[in-house]
Amino acid sequence: MSVPLDRDLIDAVRELDEPGLRRLFILARARLESAGVAVGRIEHGVRLRERSVRCGKAACSACPHGPYWYAFWTEDGRRRSTYVGKLLDE
Repeated sequence: MSVPLDRDLIDAVRELDEPGLRRLFILARARLESAGVAVGRIEHGVRLRERSVRCGKAACSACPHGPYWYAFWTEDGRRRSTYVGKLLDE
């Protein structure tokens, strides 16, 4: 049984720029895989990695923070990355 998508969700996706669409695609793929659904590759060369991040505050006793998920790929000969989020940890 198919569940119709909420109109606000569809409108929000239509307004996303390319980096936002990449992030949404990566998150959707990760959620499907965590549910046991076999999906193809996101796109050639995209890798997901966990990273811990330092906030830079001198008084912070909790550094490093995370782990946070990042996607890495090569585009136009340059290595690119984008923050994916904590959604993958659920």
